Amino acid sequence: MNTLYIVPTPIGNLDDITLRAIKVLQDVDFVIAEDTRTSGNLLRHLQISKPLFSYHKFNEHQVVSRLIEKIQKGEKAALISDAGTPGISDPGFLIIREAIKTGISIECLPGPTALIPALVMSGLPCDRFCFEGFLPQKKGRQKRLSELKEEQRTMIFYESPMRLLKTLEQLSEFFGGQRRASISREISKIHQETLRGTIEELIVHLKGRNIKGEIVICVEGQND
Repeated sequence: MNTLYIVPTPIGNLDDITLRAIKVLQDVDFVIAEDTRTSGNLLRHLQISKPLFSYHKFNEHQVVSRLIEKIQKGEKAALISDAGTPGISDPGFLIIREAIKTGISIECLPGPTALIPALVMSGLPCDRFCFEGFLPQKKGRQKRLSELKEEQRTMIFYESPMRLLKTLEQLSEFFGGQRRASISREISKIHQETLRGTIEELIVHLKGRNIKGEIVICVEGQND
């Protein structure tokens, strides 16, 4: 059966790649990559040579049909993103949806994603949670925060370093500064760090700091 493999890739430490992911990448006919330069480095590290096709948020609508046609003709493909699991705040949804429509088999390997380690390390309840990914940057941002004000589950957000402080200040405004939260960055890398405290405490701690790396924010839910 024609198959599209969804292959998670390490979010930091390259040793986090699974044996099965390596076997799939060795076996497929071509690899669909968010950034061919980043993915090329990973494949070279794994000593794997495969044709790479670019697939990202700026070109996905233009290239998806061509990629689907290649799979329909009998070629096996692996979809990877720069880091983590494709489709989770990364390109993937569109090609997966189109593949399903055309009868292509989808097989998603289990593997790295930043939200789960950040949640577990937060010290906040992780039996029930909601993943929000990146908040809208402009339109709809305040509306979404207002809707989440009464959310009782632990909330998980992705954010960039340059917007981190502003986002924490908005979380304080909508949720209250005493809400417990954590900030994880550089997960599985050398400079991995998790900060915990109230939102206000985190704001004070981060002012004046030059934060780098991918950021995951966990915020406790509203308590009755």
